[in-house]
Amino acid sequence: MTATTTPYAGLPAPSTARRLLTAPTTGPLAALLIACVFFSFSTDQFLTGGNFSLIVQQVMVVGTLAIGQTLIILTAGIDLSCGAVMAFGSIMMARMAAEGSLPPLLAIGLGLLVCAGFGLLNGVLTERIPLPPFIVTLGMLNVAFALTHIYSKEQTVTELPGPLTALGGTFPLGHTDITYGSLVTIALFLLFAYALSGTGWGRHVYALGNSVEAARLNGVRTSRLTIGVYTVAGLLYGVAALLLVSRTGVGDPQAGQTDNLDSITAVVIGGTSLFGGRGSVLGTFIGVLIVGVFRNGLQLMGVASIYQTLITGVLVILAVTVDQISRKKAR
Repeated sequence: MTATTTPYAGLPAPSTARRLLTAPTTGPLAALLIACVFFSFSTDQFLTGGNFSLIVQQVMVVGTLAIGQTLIILTAGIDLSCGAVMAFGSIMMARMAAEGSLPPLLAIGLGLLVCAGFGLLNGVLTERIPLPPFIVTLGMLNVAFALTHIYSKEQTVTELPGPLTALGGTFPLGHTDITYGSLVTIALFLLFAYALSGTGWGRHVYALGNSVEAARLNGVRTSRLTIGVYTVAGLLYGVAALLLVSRTGVGDPQAGQTDNLDSITAVVIGGTSLFGGRGSVLGTFIGVLIVGVFRNGLQLMGVASIYQTLITGVLVILAVTVDQISRKKAR
C-alpha cells in the first residue's frame, strides 16, 4: 500500500514568529511604536494621558470615515465623496435640530439615512450602469459639496440642542477625560474588525476584492454585495457627521474638505491594498493613529503644519511602495 502525500508534505509549518512578522499590520504597528518613542523623547507633553486622549479625539471623525473607506477599498473600489457626504449630513442634522423643524433625535436619524442614501447611490451607479468608482464618487463629491453650501446658505449653525453634542461630553478615567465619541469610534472599529474576520459577509468582501469573477462563480452575489458595502460606508459617514458636530459644537459647511484624502491616507498607511482583497480594519485603526501621532507630535515640537502635510505624503508613498513590493513577491 503506497502512502499518499500532499504537495506540502515535509515542509515545516510557518512559525508563530514568522506569521507575526509577515502580517500586514506588523509594519504599521512598528512605525506607530517608533513614532511614539521618538516624540516621547522630543517633548515632555507627548507622553501624557491627556495628550493621548486628545489624539483619539482628533482622529475619531476621520477614523470613522476610514472604516467605511476600508470596506470599499477592500472591494477594489474607492470613495472620494466621504468627506463631502459627511459635511452635508452634519449640516442637515444641525440645521433641522437647531431651527426646531424636527426633534433632535429625528434630525440625527434623518441625517444618517441621507448619508446612507448617498452610499446607496454610489453603489448603484458603480455596479448597475456600471461606472468606475473613481468617477462616480468624484462626481458625488461635487454634488454633496454643492448641496451643503446651498442648504446651509454659507452659514455656520450654532446653538445646537443637547442630543447633537452629547457625544462630545467626557467622563474621567483616572486622571484623563475621555469623550463618549472616542468610545463610539473604537466600538465601530471592533465591530467591523469582527464583521470582516468572523462572518461570511466579511469573507465575501475579501473574495470580491480578490476577483469579482471568482467570487461570482463561488455563489457570491457580487452586485448586491458591492451596493451593500457602499451603503454601509455611507451610514458610517453619517455617524462621522454626528461625531463631527458633537466635537465642534456647530454645523460647519466648510468641514470635511480634506477628510476624504485623510481617510484614504489612514487606510493605505494601515496596510490595506488599493488593489483590493487585502487589509484589515485593525490596520486602518493603526494607520489613523499614526497620522494622529505624527501631527500631534510635530505640533508639540513646533513644526509648521505644512511640514506635517509633507511627512504625511511621504508616509503614503512609502506605504504604497511596500504594498507593491509585497504584491510582486507574492506572485
